[in-house]
Amino acid sequence: MAETHATESYVSDKDLPDVYISHSCAPSNRTVARYIYGIIFFLTNLIAWMVRDYSHKALSELHYLKGCEGGHNCLGSEGVLRISLGCFMFFLIMFITTVGTSKIEDPRDSWHSGWWPVKSLLWIALMVVPFLLPTTFIHMYGEIARYGAGIFLLVQLLSVINFIYWWHEDWASEEKKSQCHVPMMLVSIGSFGVSLFAIVVMYIWFAPHVSCSLNIFFITWTLVLIYIMTAISLHSKVSAGLMASGIMAVYLVFLCWSAIMSEPLSETCNTRPRQTGKGDWLTIVSFSIAVLAIVLAAFSTGVDSQTFALPKDNFNIGDEVPYGYGFFHFVFAIGSMYFAMLFVGWNLHQTMNKWSLDVGWASTWVKVANEWVAAAIYIWTMVGRFILKNRDFS
Repeated sequence: MAETHATESYVSDKDLPDVYISHSCAPSNRTVARYIYGIIFFLTNLIAWMVRDYSHKALSELHYLKGCEGGHNCLGSEGVLRISLGCFMFFLIMFITTVGTSKIEDPRDSWHSGWWPVKSLLWIALMVVPFLLPTTFIHMYGEIARYGAGIFLLVQLLSVINFIYWWHEDWASEEKKSQCHVPMMLVSIGSFGVSLFAIVVMYIWFAPHVSCSLNIFFITWTLVLIYIMTAISLHSKVSAGLMASGIMAVYLVFLCWSAIMSEPLSETCNTRPRQTGKGDWLTIVSFSIAVLAIVLAAFSTGVDSQTFALPKDNFNIGDEVPYGYGFFHFVFAIGSMYFAMLFVGWNLHQTMNKWSLDVGWASTWVKVANEWVAAAIYIWTMVGRFILKNRDFS
């Protein structure tokens, strides 16, 4: 994972086509395009929220939707799945029509970066078509979406770990090692300090009594994982350094915190303020941040196609596309499944409160599992080359 980036080729201005020199400060259509797709994804999330929380009366008028499990209250969650399906179909079509595009002369490059009137009509149509499909088909999609959302979490996790390694290697490189030595120490100490402080706070807030055994287990196991990661990174044969492990520790603590906050409210173990479903300022701010986090997760992962691509020996900035279009749309497609699971709490028949997101025991265990997988993958990146000595991890 730490060495997957291709070697960059630096070129002078005289080697670039005139168009790259004269317009170097202006964003290209390809750069603007990815932000437009991000806006489309964000608007779809807002539509899914409005359908779930404020469309029960309208959906109940559609007689073929009345058979969903749970009666009237399930219409909102099923509506989310229908919006998710439309968004998934849109980005799946974009994936199929752009995958493999490598040159800017390829007609598919202009399709990805332009044709917005046509794609806008396509998106609108796909927002409507799923509401004409039978409930059985939507439930089938919902079951598939669980796996698609899991794939999204895995891809996002690999992207995060790759970023952590890139950051560490960049500061530890021969060119920057001397000037970045102090910043690396500060980031390392700060990361472990924040992690330990957050763990202490979690013990105080979420495990105030011995009876809170599940929360005690979650928090304690997170602490154990951080200790194991740090010990391995300091081993003489590994020598991975403290900075990467410190940042990874913060990430694990965040996942643990998020998992516990997804638990239903309890009278003794989980009493912290959260999304109440009553539209108060705390609920609205928390919900807004959560939705933005979904969009940013899909966007940042989608443009990180180099993490999952084979290195290229000859990289020509003049005719290569700036990022993998197919991978970009694939991430947004499975991201469509991911936001559906968050809006329904990973339970297809769960009735969610208004303004709530990713709440319930199913959500809790998904996040806990994600944390453990994250730790396992990170540890494997450090010890894998010693276990499989005949494999090349570069």
